[in-house]
Amino acid sequence: MNALIDFFLRVANLCRKELLTILKDPATRAILIAPAIMQSLVFGYGATYDLTNVPYALLDQSRNGASTELIAHLDSTGVFHRVATLRSQADIREVIDTEKALLVIQIPANFEQQLSAGQTAAIQLILDARNSNTAGSAAGYVSAVVERYNAELRTRVGAPPSPLVVESRAWFNPNLETRWNLLPGMIAALSMLQTLLLTALSVAREREQGTFDQLLVTPMSPLEIMIGKALPPVLVGLVQSSLILLVALFWFGIPMAGSLVTLYTGLLFFTVASVGIGLSISAVSANMQQAMLYAFVLLMPLMLLSGLTTPVRNMPHALQAATLANPLRFAIDLVQRVYLEGVGLGTVWHNLIPLAVIAAVTLPLAAWLFRNRLV
Repeated sequence: MNALIDFFLRVANLCRKELLTILKDPATRAILIAPAIMQSLVFGYGATYDLTNVPYALLDQSRNGASTELIAHLDSTGVFHRVATLRSQADIREVIDTEKALLVIQIPANFEQQLSAGQTAAIQLILDARNSNTAGSAAGYVSAVVERYNAELRTRVGAPPSPLVVESRAWFNPNLETRWNLLPGMIAALSMLQTLLLTALSVAREREQGTFDQLLVTPMSPLEIMIGKALPPVLVGLVQSSLILLVALFWFGIPMAGSLVTLYTGLLFFTVASVGIGLSISAVSANMQQAMLYAFVLLMPLMLLSGLTTPVRNMPHALQAATLANPLRFAIDLVQRVYLEGVGLGTVWHNLIPLAVIAAVTLPLAAWLFRNRLV
């Protein structure tokens, strides 16, 4: 009996010691509490497939009471918001290419005449299918609104069984395949995962092994040390992006419409920005375990707020503002547009500038931390 009591006392003392070790460090206490709260909030607001804001453009060639009534049904849902009223079919490409509208609704000139004659009328739905989940959901929402409108028309005299039908056409992803949306985005996302971890561990490993101080007293400047630490992960990140690109092209057969030069220019900017974040994490970490913990805590929000699986426009405005500091958001948009649309540097330059700004902030910060951080 005494032996059993001694056993439990030793276990209790060991548990007490471990808890004190964990809770004594303020940084560890923050890591235990803050990430759980932050990630639960991010998941709650950001990880939603529900469409709450669908910007659309209208090309109403009929301009009569029937078309006005149909659009009123659409606007009354609170989900659809008209951002442009087009004059001709030539205006459609601009609102889709610039992502101003998720879809374009085209109503033909003889729309009311067909309904009045008891014939079936058709409206055309042109979708931006670069995000297939969102495009498919938006098409489903429009179909539901049209079905409610049909139910009202059936009560009227002379209406055919299905007065109104929707003809959908998806741009950049004709079959609305999720793979076409995810794999181009993975070219950036998966390479960032490895690059961030690799760079986060680089300086922390030196510090843990006791060789970092020796490195600082060498004739090399902090800038030279930073460049030497940054170049290998950049090369690794580009190689990983190339492997994912080859899988998308040759294994899954997803055709690439854009230029490799444009794609790799964007990937280079993105990888350098990711390395800057990783080196900053590594510079503030006392050991490899801490560096891995910081990296994993940061990776989840970066992935979730990138727009890879859920559109940024559906997130609250505060989270949309937070995504401006996320290099993965701009990289995924750039890669998807180059891969699926075939655009050039003149179109995606607005994605390169934030990536360059993030790199210009994080790389000098890492260099400063190399010399000034006190362990």
